[in-house]
Amino acid sequence: MPISFLTKSLADHLSRLVGLINPDRVFVLVDNNTRRLCLPRLVEGNTQLAEAKVITIGATDSHKTLESLAHVWQSLSEGGATRHSLLINLGGGMVTDLGGFAAATFKRGIRFVNIPTTLLSMVDAAAGGKTGINFNGLKNEVGCFCESEAVIVDINFLLTLDQQNLRSGYAEMLKHALLESESMWAEHLRFDLENLDYTELLNLVNQSVGTKQRIVSADPHEKGLRKALNLGHTVGHALESLALEKGRPVLHGYAVAWGLLCELYLSAKHMGFSTQQLHQTAAFIRQNYGSFDFSCQDYETLYDYMQHDKKNLGGEINFTLLGGIGDIKLNCHLTKEDVFESLDFLREGA
Repeated sequence: MPISFLTKSLADHLSRLVGLINPDRVFVLVDNNTRRLCLPRLVEGNTQLAEAKVITIGATDSHKTLESLAHVWQSLSEGGATRHSLLINLGGGMVTDLGGFAAATFKRGIRFVNIPTTLLSMVDAAAGGKTGINFNGLKNEVGCFCESEAVIVDINFLLTLDQQNLRSGYAEMLKHALLESESMWAEHLRFDLENLDYTELLNLVNQSVGTKQRIVSADPHEKGLRKALNLGHTVGHALESLALEKGRPVLHGYAVAWGLLCELYLSAKHMGFSTQQLHQTAAFIRQNYGSFDFSCQDYETLYDYMQHDKKNLGGEINFTLLGGIGDIKLNCHLTKEDVFESLDFLREGA
């Protein structure tokens, strides 16, 4: 696992880290938003970054493409990057995923550091070594496992986030809580997303990062236990892909929240997950994430997206389900009728 810092002093931590790595050149990858909102904080008072070349890509998941990846490669090449260079990825999950993939493949691999700026990337995308891009209409279709040198979480970036992006990240935290324990799950359901207590949020972020690190350390390349982190994602990625296809993209965490509704429904029906806890979780998600706009005419398309999921084996869709909170069931196979029934459950809140 990479070194992970939780800090209020970004410049100090980054300065020490760059000194330890001692690269010949430093590059900083940002998107249009993080260049404006976050880059000044990164370079302020940091003489080591004075000559860093800034590479900018478009914001949002619609730019997590082969074209953006090629732009990063081209910029590294034109900037004289070598195997001894360093790429700093400053942004949300799209930036850390794409930047990590660019670094992992340029000259067969240069070092990189992730500085997540969204709650989603702090608790999920920036750590764990998954990198990649969307391709051929499918989420994260091309990529590789490659760990960053470090993840630096600057909690001050949380203050810059709007409500939607905070909720997007919180969905992954709720997923981690469901994988961990009833007490952690209950604590997350009690948290008031309307009136944020940032001290309590930081406590929950710490717990969430700990859960992910524990799982990833036990199974870095997703051969077994790490598949647990896909809870909510088999359906969630399909919803995300459908929204992108229809030209109305949704934030990843919202899709995961809706995916959790479906997959907890399937858990209750087939694995003995508590119906009371299903409905408590569903009420929280429907209150805080609203509903996904789709109809039964979209079911076949969604099912087709699920069939392209990377976790699948032998032509069957692989679901991660729960027998109870913290009781993880991997490689679950269900009928198409069951999947459609779970989509009906999701639409009940529409």
